[in-house]
Amino acid sequence: MTEAQPVLAVLHPGSMGAAVAASAAATGTQVLWCPAGRSAATIRRAAEAGLEPVPELGEVLERAAVVLSLCPPAAAEDVAREVAGIGFTGVFVEGNAISPERSQRIADLVGRSARAVLDGSVIGSPPVGGKHARLFLSGSPDAAALVATVFAGTAVSTPVLGEEIGQASALKVSYSTYQKASRVLAALSYGLAEHHGVDQALLDVAGKRAGSYLVETAYIAKTASRAWRWAPEMEEAADTLLEAGLPDELIRAVAATLRRWTDAKDDGGLSVEGALRILREPM
Repeated sequence: MTEAQPVLAVLHPGSMGAAVAASAAATGTQVLWCPAGRSAATIRRAAEAGLEPVPELGEVLERAAVVLSLCPPAAAEDVAREVAGIGFTGVFVEGNAISPERSQRIADLVGRSARAVLDGSVIGSPPVGGKHARLFLSGSPDAAALVATVFAGTAVSTPVLGEEIGQASALKVSYSTYQKASRVLAALSYGLAEHHGVDQALLDVAGKRAGSYLVETAYIAKTASRAWRWAPEMEEAADTLLEAGLPDELIRAVAATLRRWTDAKDDGGLSVEGALRILREPM
């Protein structure tokens, strides 16, 4: 690590946050995090990613030039409020899957003390095993350039969309609206066909169309295990659709369906049959 390389802090490293942080740490960048109040699984992920634990959040924020917030959408403003309360003075990257309006509220809050607040969104798989992710940014060009130096030469690219807070969040919400809702619709379609004994016929029909989610039945269980994260994202997408004057009912229904899978959180052993069984359980 060169002397000029900025110190990065990540709040709080889930599967995506840990992988993004590990990309920076692998180049020699010092990456900090605060394990206070975090689960054993999070502590293990952070250690495997090469993150440096710091016992107090205040010390993390004092030492870091760049803070990247990657947490469940529902917690985004609470995390930002905590950072603002301490008076962070560096560059804060709001990287969560939230609406542009919430991103602006966070920018207004943290921006009272921070040098700059960037709107960010991560699109792609966790950058491990040869996979790549893009951390889209919008906001101050100088701050975006600083973040780019943190991830230079890594599996995380940092394209800049513009200088307006909310642009990166809008891109994420727009993409998630289709990508995640399509996965839920595919699960429901397959479950209906399986119930009537025509699931193989459905797959044969869908297989004649390139790129159909319907043929990716293994992803039904993956969708269930990720539903605890996806449901709040869909609520953010619905809020954003409503703000844009577009109907939000379909995406609200997708969020409601995802919430049925909440107890399957991170269940890597869940089968397709098990995921469909959960959907069929009475409310």
